[in-house]
Amino acid sequence: MKHQYIDIDGVKLHYVAASPHQPRGTIIFLHGFPEYWASWHHQLEYFSHGFRVIAPDLPGYNLSDKPLDSSFYQLPKLIAFMARFVEEVCQAHRQDEPVYLVAHDWGGAIAWPLVAFYPQLFTKLIIINAAHPSTFTREMFINPRQQQKSHYIHQLTAKDGPAQVKKNDFEFLREMVFAGTTYAVFNEEEKSNYLAAWQQPQAVEGMLAYYRMMPQHPPLIRESDGLAALQSVKIPNIRITIPTLVLWGEQDEAFENTILNGLEEYVPDLAIKRFADASHWLHHEQPENVNKHIAAFICLVP
Repeated sequence: MKHQYIDIDGVKLHYVAASPHQPRGTIIFLHGFPEYWASWHHQLEYFSHGFRVIAPDLPGYNLSDKPLDSSFYQLPKLIAFMARFVEEVCQAHRQDEPVYLVAHDWGGAIAWPLVAFYPQLFTKLIIINAAHPSTFTREMFINPRQQQKSHYIHQLTAKDGPAQVKKNDFEFLREMVFAGTTYAVFNEEEKSNYLAAWQQPQAVEGMLAYYRMMPQHPPLIRESDGLAALQSVKIPNIRITIPTLVLWGEQDEAFENTILNGLEEYVPDLAIKRFADASHWLHHEQPENVNKHIAAFICLVP
């Protein structure tokens, strides 16, 4: 893996990349909260033998720049920024070469609209436990279990959010990631590397800016208010026109499985693979299965 930097409108983005002599295409991986590029190490190692692989640290994370202007993290700006990134890292390659996007959690929150608004950049989309904006908005207002699961967002967006996240040597994040899996999957070196990423100057503030700039925050409403409240909320119309695979761990502590209900309305060319015993951290818990399903999906004729 080669570590590289790219400057996009004055913001430096760090990413790792590798490529075989004759790649069959490019796979771009977008991580989620509170991870960084190495969360994809199982996938990068596996797919680098046949594909050009690229995994950035999202803006605000790890070794990438962390803009202080909170408006940078508004979703439309993030989408446009990441579209520029994809264009820049892919422009030197053959125009007819396929580009696949794989995304998890916040990376998926960016990937869904990124593919919706810039479909010409991608061949296929693979989502791992990342809620579609349309079905997520619906469930936040009508499903009290989703409201409960999303309540942590209010903690992260509070004034003392950064201080609480850093408290006790990042206990909040350690519990979320290392103790949040269905079984132990991180070794001590990996844990140390995560801590180093979180300790980067302004990294916590950058990561939490994504939550502060969310278009819609989870409501603090009673179940009986949900349907009425939903009438006054604009559900985003994010429609995906390229083939899409969703890999979903059903023991997700962040998302209710009902978020998948009705997804085909927004993603007509859709395949869903559920993993009954996996959590939000599916790509860590079952990397071989994840790699197998991604490989089968992208190797089919587009």
